[in-house]
Amino acid sequence: MSLCLFATDLHGSEHRYEALWDAVRSRRPHVVLLGGDLTPHPFSGSSRADYIGDAIAPRLAGLRDDLGRHYPAILAILGNDDSVRDEAGVLALEERGLWRYAHGRKIEAGGVTVYGYACVPPTPFLNKDWEKYDVSRYVPPGCVSPEDGMHSTAVEPSTIRYGTIARDLEHLTGADDLDRAIMLFHSPPYETTLDRAGTDGMMVDHVPMDLHVGSIAIRRFIEKRGPAITLHGHIHESAAITGSWRDRLGRSHLLGAAHDGPELALVTFDSDDPDGAERILL
Repeated sequence: MSLCLFATDLHGSEHRYEALWDAVRSRRPHVVLLGGDLTPHPFSGSSRADYIGDAIAPRLAGLRDDLGRHYPAILAILGNDDSVRDEAGVLALEERGLWRYAHGRKIEAGGVTVYGYACVPPTPFLNKDWEKYDVSRYVPPGCVSPEDGMHSTAVEPSTIRYGTIARDLEHLTGADDLDRAIMLFHSPPYETTLDRAGTDGMMVDHVPMDLHVGSIAIRRFIEKRGPAITLHGHIHESAAITGSWRDRLGRSHLLGAAHDGPELALVTFDSDDPDGAERILL
């Protein structure tokens, strides 16, 4: 049994981060999972040059001093509004023992096994550091392909052209038994209560935009492999539109912490009892 806290899409909000650190102090979880979009939005006007080192690192260091041996395992991935250059800051905090970087990794910590994956399918936005083709080179109406957007660092063109989320997930998990695993994603799976976008009535060249914008590859992966718990963010308005922050695919419990208001949406759950998960706004 491990008490877990899950938060995502904090977007550099001081209020959300302080609410999260306060919740960690008061609840003393075994594991904290951060699902990406951690830094300020590129157009927010907030400084993000070294947001992770300047803003997150001192808060985590203070939290560790306060909690001592009760300091939790903190696992983090980045999201599509973060830059791949932010990886350096994430890894610097890992070297200091403040958290662990989970993207593309299997991590056993706090009594749970977690696999992390940050990439999302093509979006309308131009930053493609954390976007990949999903199961094929299809690009939904209104979206920009990974080949036509911008990358913060040089990437081999063939990697962009032929890489897919589906292939990445096969490589990440191999033949592992996922019956008790937690998957930490940024993207939600396609056609669930967690990926409903506010695109009602929107058209691109007389073609309606999809109301569901999650990953087909992630959905197929969950249906095939059946991980115990999957965690998702990315689509802020989905819970407000569908009325639900959770879903099921087969035996897998899907939990979402993206939120379209100023509050922190915090999901708390026992790794052995996902039915008892709760989401609170702080």
